[in-house]
Formats: sequence, structure tokens, C-alpha cells
Amino acid sequence: MAAEKKVNYTEAQVAQMIADYQAGESVEAIAEAMGKAVRSVRSKLVREGVYVAAEKAPKAKREDGPTKKEMLRELEALAPFEVEGFMNATKEAIQAVIDLLTPKAE
Repeated sequence: MAAEKKVNYTEAQVAQMIADYQAGESVEAIAEAMGKAVRSVRSKLVREGVYVAAEKAPKAKREDGPTKKEMLRELEALAPFEVEGFMNATKEAIQAVIDLLTPKAE
């Protein structure tokens, strides 16, 4: 006894889905029109070999300048207190404390 396979999409639905996707419709719009989950539609398009994943945004470029560790070492040399608690501070905040503690040239 072979169990019947449940069919989520008819051939006509698959053909329409592919046509809509290739015409520039978003996966979200196709899913809404078909009354299906976005994930289901995307998976079907992947299985059919037509889905192209969106490009990921490029990572933010690291700015030139000292790293946070380097800044904390500099602060440690200047500060009369423990600087371990500053690890989660922003670089700008650390720099502000360094500027405050750095002796001014007269």
C-alpha cells in the first residue's frame, strides 16, 4: 500500500508562480495571491530552479583608526581607575574620556 502524496501546488499553479516570478513579482506578492506562505512559495521556486536569492547588503567598512582595544590600552595608561567596564562603550565615548584625561599642552 503506497500512501498518496499530498500535492500542495497544481501544475497550473506552479506555471503561474514561475511566470509571475520571472515577470518581476515579489515572492511575497505571489504568496499572498495564492494564499500560501512566503516560505512555501520560495521553497517551490527554489525546487523549480528559478528562484534567485537577493544579494546581501555589503558589510559596513571598518573605519581607519585605532581599534577599541588599542583605545582602551591608551585609556588604561592615562586613567587612575580600572577600565575593564569600558569594553561595551562606543569608540566615541572612550575617545571622549581619553580627551578628558589627556594633559593639555600650554
